Amino acid sequence: MQSLSDKVALVTGASRGIGRAIAWELACRGAYVAVNYRSRKDLAESLQAEIEEMGGTALAIQADVGDSDEAAELVGQTVESLGRLDIVINNAGIWEGSRLEDVEPERLEALLATNLKSAFYVTGPALPIMKEAGWGRVVNISSVIGVTGYPGDTMYAATKAGLFGFTKSLARELARFGITVNAVVPGFIDTDMADDTGDETRERILKTIPMRRYGKALDVAELVAFLCESGDYITGQLFTVDGGYTI
Repeated sequence: MQSLSDKVALVTGASRGIGRAIAWELACRGAYVAVNYRSRKDLAESLQAEIEEMGGTALAIQADVGDSDEAAELVGQTVESLGRLDIVINNAGIWEGSRLEDVEPERLEALLATNLKSAFYVTGPALPIMKEAGWGRVVNISSVIGVTGYPGDTMYAATKAGLFGFTKSLARELARFGITVNAVVPGFIDTDMADDTGDETRERILKTIPMRRYGKALDVAELVAFLCESGDYITGQLFTVDGGYTI
């Protein structure tokens, strides 16, 4: 029997990278998956098709989760189309490097909206549904940059570190309702976002990882799936998946 059979999961930013791997892994374990995307409809619909081809259930739903109204509509559409909502994976994220003195207010607002505010906007409307069911999982996808910092990444680091406080505080609020809240903190994962850093930077970073390799999106997805299916007594925790980078 698939461990997440009949559970419904909403994965934000699921059209590619880590989000895509998480959506696929949850579907493989039996969950019905809402595949959220902002602009890459083609990739989201191809993932939906792949999940359906292997016998799963998925639905691609467009929404900018950095907008509170669109995020609420996303949750509503998920429940209306798939019948319930048990699992929220706050994965949507964007990266933009900039020295602090060069930070443009509108770019800071964009990163805050997508990387941090979206967790509030998506999780909030989902909570009454989870509370009524007496069961729920919230997993927030952060980054080791939020733990260690990185030169030229003050905006990104601040937004990802903000998820730590969100995770711990919300875990305390929701524990008595049977809802767990955890954060998964990927290191340097081999995705298209990592490709944007350039070859020289990639090589420099590689030397700082004890395992001497970049992680795979599946490394993150498998931990997320474990927290969703087996983590009944695990809440408020931050789990790094980084090949030893933060040791």
